[in-house]
Amino acid sequence: MPLLIATGNAGKLAEFRRLLPDIEIISPSEIGLSSFDVEESGTTFRENALLKARAFADASGCIAVADDSGLEVDALGGAPGVHSARFGGPDLDDAGRCRLLLQQLESVSPSRRSARFRCHLMACPPDGDPLVEGQGSCEGLITTAPAGTGGFGYDPVFWVNELDRTMAQISSTQKNQISHRGQAIEALRQPLLATFPELAKAS
Repeated sequence: MPLLIATGNAGKLAEFRRLLPDIEIISPSEIGLSSFDVEESGTTFRENALLKARAFADASGCIAVADDSGLEVDALGGAPGVHSARFGGPDLDDAGRCRLLLQQLESVSPSRRSARFRCHLMACPPDGDPLVEGQGSCEGLITTAPAGTGGFGYDPVFWVNELDRTMAQISSTQKNQISHRGQAIEALRQPLLATFPELAKAS
């Protein structure tokens, strides 16, 4: 049985495929759900992930995994948080959101730009039970200018302290090892296969 990853984001989908090689993964567009949308009305990453997982599982008849993830900047009181993907409104792309973030932090010194990426994953079958979840976080700082061409989202402005470079300057292998989504997928993997053994690819 394939596992539906409830996202239209190609970068996220690629990360799931790299980190779950023993599970057949499909995207919404592959089963005619490319225009299916779920209102993310939750106030936490977990609530939004669960809303999406349940809706996509019911719509597809597949076990669905949804994530809600985002960037929390301490100097902005934890913003953009659950609004990370919509920060600045629907007309901004990734580069525009990065520019807006840097503008809002112009007066904040580098030592006070602490931030973290958070990710919460929820897996849900069509009947809504049982649920499996995983979460992860990655600590860092917001830079004063973008650097790097890899990754997506806020990666070019997120400085990874232990690697001394931005998330957009590291390889996909390094990112999988330290990223919030990489941690969450790793935390989800074993419980997911234990709960839904039918997801494992035939050897």
